[in-house]
Parts: sequence; C-alpha cells; structure tokens
Amino acid sequence: MAIWASGVGTAPRMPWTRTVLAPPPAPPDLRRWAPVLAAATAFLTAVGLVVGMTEGGGGLAGPGPVAPHGTVADSCAPAWVTGWQAAAQPATAPAGLAGSTLRMIVHPRVTGSEVRVRLSNAYGTAPLAVGSASAGRSDGTAGLVPGTMRPLAFGGAGGVTIPAGSQVLSDPVPLVSEVGVPLAVSVFVTSAPPVVTEHALALQTSYVAHAGDVATTTGGGAFDTTVSSWLVLTGVDVLAPRPENAIVTVGDSITDGVGSDPGANDRWSDALAARLTAAGGATDMAVLNAGISRNELLADDPEGGAAPLDRFDRDVAGATGATDVVLHIGTNDIAAGKGADAIIGGMKQFAERTHAAGKRIFLTTITPSTNGAHGTPAATATRDAVNAWVLAHGREYADGVFDFAAAVADPVQPTRLAPAFDSGDGLHLSAAGYRAMAAAVDIAGFTGSPCLADTSPARVALRGD
Repeated sequence: MAIWASGVGTAPRMPWTRTVLAPPPAPPDLRRWAPVLAAATAFLTAVGLVVGMTEGGGGLAGPGPVAPHGTVADSCAPAWVTGWQAAAQPATAPAGLAGSTLRMIVHPRVTGSEVRVRLSNAYGTAPLAVGSASAGRSDGTAGLVPGTMRPLAFGGAGGVTIPAGSQVLSDPVPLVSEVGVPLAVSVFVTSAPPVVTEHALALQTSYVAHAGDVATTTGGGAFDTTVSSWLVLTGVDVLAPRPENAIVTVGDSITDGVGSDPGANDRWSDALAARLTAAGGATDMAVLNAGISRNELLADDPEGGAAPLDRFDRDVAGATGATDVVLHIGTNDIAAGKGADAIIGGMKQFAERTHAAGKRIFLTTITPSTNGAHGTPAATATRDAVNAWVLAHGREYADGVFDFAAAVADPVQPTRLAPAFDSGDGLHLSAAGYRAMAAAVDIAGFTGSPCLADTSPARVALRGD
C-alpha cells in the first residue's frame, strides 16, 4: 500500500510525497496510477462523514448528529464528503441521447485522493443503461489532462442499468480532486427513457459526442456538441485525509445563480465557499448548491422540480457529510399568489425536517424585486411580512437567520435591488450582488469542520482497485 502525504489546513501548498510502508511491491493497478499521482500537486483540505445507500429510492444517507462547533471529532481519519452536487430536474431526453457519450464538467469544492460519482435516473420512466463511464481532470475544454482518465465501475462492473426513479454510486477510483480544478465525468448512454434527469442551469459548458462510446478517450475531438446543462450526473464524492463538513444551500433561481457569469462560478454559494476557504482551519466547510430555477417552497413545478421538502432526502440527507443547510426561497411562491402565513409555515416545516435529520438550519429574508408578479404592491407586502417574521421569530425555529434582503436592497428604495447588485431584470442578482449575499452570512454559526483545526500533514492511503 502506498501513502500520500500533504499539508492540511492553513499550511502552505506542497507537493504530494510518497512513502511505502512495506517492502512488497504495490499491486499492478496501483503501480499504474502511482506516477500520475506522484506528479500531481494537491493541497488536501478534508472531507465529511461516511455514508451508504438508503433502502428506499437509492438516495445517499446523511451523517449522524452534528458535533458542536469547535469540538474535535472522535475520529479524524480519511472520510468521504460530497464535493459537488446539482439538484435533479426532469427533462425530455435529447434526441440521439442513446448511443452518445456525455462529458460533464464540474468544479468540486473538496480536495482529496479518490472520487466516486452519482448518476441519477430519478425522473426516468424506464431504466437508463450506462455502457461505460470515466472520470478525469478536465483540460479546460472537452479533453482530459493526459494520464488522469480513470474508468469507473459499479459494483465491479463496467456498466450499469439504473432503474426508473433510482440513482447509483460508482465504486471509488484513485483520482486527485482539487478545489478550483475542473473534473470531467464521461458517461456512455446505451439506452435512455423519454424523460431523463438533468440540472438545467449549469452555467458551465459540458459536451456530448454522438460517435458512440468515447467515455475513456482522453482527447476531446469526438465531442461535437456543447450543452449548458448537467445530464444524468448529480454528484461527486471526494475522499480526503480529514473529515470536512458540508453546507447545502437550498433555493430557487437566486441560489441557482441566474444573473451570474457562465463559467465563472460566482453564485452566492461559490462566494460563501471562498469565504470559508479563506477563513481556513476548523471554519472551513464544503458548500453544495441545491438551487433550482423556478423552484417554489410550497409546490412542485414541472420545470422547477420538486419543492424543497419533497427533494430533501435526495438533496440534503443524500449529501455525504452535510451538517448545515441554508434555505433561501419564497419569491416564486409570492409571485404565484401564496400568502405570508403559508410561506412562513413552509419555512417552519422545512426547519423542523432539517433538525429532525440532525442538521443545523439557517433561514434568510427574501431579496427584493420589481419584476412582474414578484414586484406588485401585494407581492411587496407579502415579502415584507415574511421578512419581518424571519428577523423577529426565525431564530425560534432555526439556528440562525441571514438578512439577505437588507444586504442587497437599494438604500434609497429598499423594495428594489441596489443598481450595482441587479443583473438587469429586477429580480436576479449580479455577481457583485451574490458576493454581497455571501458577505451577509455569519459563518461563526456553522458547525465548521473540527478536524481541520489540526494543520499537521495528513496521510491518505490510496487504493489500487
């Protein structure tokens, strides 16, 4: 077995170093990957709690009870955490999906030595068959960094059939995941149902090849089509040397990042992640985005997907290592004519569900809008009533509240967004506006990652299977 060491926490970045614990040579598979891994440079932060598949719909089980902030967990051994995820939505299968290879580009929020991926057929009306799949480091386009491609297996098999309404988690593979470095997950689809699972607003360019199975091809030449959604892929877990807890941000198009720049990763969840990384040590946490455009707190939507409570098991409980949740939602409910009492009741119910799952919950005020049904006098009155309740009583149900409305409102006319924070439609925010939202978060209230308080070098065993 080989051991890879890296500094963790606030220590300077340093190359990975290899030490061998026993004289017997490494297995052939491990020797094959060792030169690549030895050449990689990665600053290992850490990951969350180990989980397995639930007995129900194939979701991922959540962590145990939350440890108080500042305490040290009983074990700071290597563990898994979801490093990236996207909330599932239904979509009509693109023409020609069967027989094509997807190459989905994602940016993990956790650094570590192994990855495993989550493929979903949650909205499928028939099985989804995957002939082969791989993961590797993206070269910034449709290609992979040479030497980083890893074939994926599912229970030891190179392909998998995902039943309708289910999802699968791949076997782990040794692949360095690093915060800020894109990963490419390639999936060859051999058959697809009429309705598939996607996340519509990726704000990231991914690729499709219609030339058959090119999932294990390093070059990007066969990927002749670009897409702006994430198809089939809904999560990437990362193994790192010390447990890092995660925050799930749940919401609508504002959490989804509408108005921010494609490819720039400047949603408010990204800005919050940057704050936590900069704080470092036990304050650092992964931040996962579970926003869906058009989403409502109180009702499912054919395009906006399931309401937060209806997707809780998948997006919150199913996020490996998640200990904290921030709920920012309600503007679409207001536009749909829902009253303040109903929205407040929905917030209370979501908070209760989150606490019952052993996680911390933080509520937010609803950001202002002058956009159509979001900005009528009646809508403004409803939003003001909900926000007044959040500020006065939210802490009776939640572990904290964040006043996003005040952070981005025009000081002269608080019923609208400040001009510098308005993306141009009077509802969604600019990148500067999303940074202002993240700046309004009191990060001291989060669980944190106690094991990251130890900044001594961490050692991670890499498996060769």
